[in-house]
Formats: sequence, structure tokens, C-alpha cells
Amino acid sequence: MRGRAAVLALRSMHVVDATDARILRALAEDPRRTVVALAQQLGLSRNTVQARLSRLDAGHVFLGFDRRINPSSLGYPLLAFITVHVQQRKLASLTAEIARIPEVLEGHGLTGTADLLLRVVAVDAEDLFRINGKILACDGVERTDTALAMGDLIPFRMDPLLERGPRPPA
Repeated sequence: MRGRAAVLALRSMHVVDATDARILRALAEDPRRTVVALAQQLGLSRNTVQARLSRLDAGHVFLGFDRRINPSSLGYPLLAFITVHVQQRKLASLTAEIARIPEVLEGHGLTGTADLLLRVVAVDAEDLFRINGKILACDGVERTDTALAMGDLIPFRMDPLLERGPRPPA
């Protein structure tokens, strides 16, 4: 999703209830579990589980499968976070240009001193230098700051939120 479509998807995102959270926790434990196995484990009918999974999918609750692929397995063992300071009027075109760099896995708009936070993978330090140069060459980039990830101390997780349960809408 890009720009306005991403914002609209966030606004229309499905709100998870307690039963949805139970299904999501079971899926997080074993993503390959079938609908029948989920239903048996949770004491729900197969139709209920299937309908809720369909509604969750349509409500943009699930992220892409590619988030579960380790970049090291593709030959990119180095992970870095690059903050980018940009000329605001060029942000939209600049974002599209940066998105064409394959090693940029994700990017977030920020408040504060930097404008973008990029999650980037590289083969080694020399490759990271090359990637940083490609980012700096994008029209509208003023400067970058790079930080190497030294370890995955708290990996991406959802279980604590699912365990706590859904929060009422604001």
C-alpha cells in the first residue's frame, strides 16, 4: 500500500475482539495450523473460525508473509537503521525513489529531528556504504545517520498484546 491507501487501510482496519485474539494467538504459535485444527483447539466451530479469519483478512489485520523471512538467509546478515533528513516538499517523490532500493525493507515517517526511519539490510559494511550512497543520491535527501543493529534483543512480537486482549476504541 502507498500513501493515502495505507492511511485509509488503517482507518478501516478491523477491531479485534476477545475471540479474534484467541484465534490470532493460536495462529502465532503455529501459523501452519489448519482451520479445523484451530477450531478443535479453541472449542469453536470450523465455520466460526473460517468466517473470523476471512473478516480479519479483509480488515487488514494480517501483515505480509514476507515479514517472516530472515534476510540473512538471502545473504544479507547486516541490519541497519538509517534516519533520513529530507526537504519536506520532496517527501512523496523521495519516498517512491527510496522504495525502489531493494535493500530498504521498510520506512516510517517520523516526528522529531529526522523525517524518515529506514530499516535496511546489507551484505557487509562496504555494501551498507553503497546503499547509504544510493539514499543520499535521492533528490531531496539532505543527510542521513546510520546505526548498525548489534543484536535482536526484543524481536517483533504480538503475543503480549494478544494476551492482554483488545482495548476498547477511543
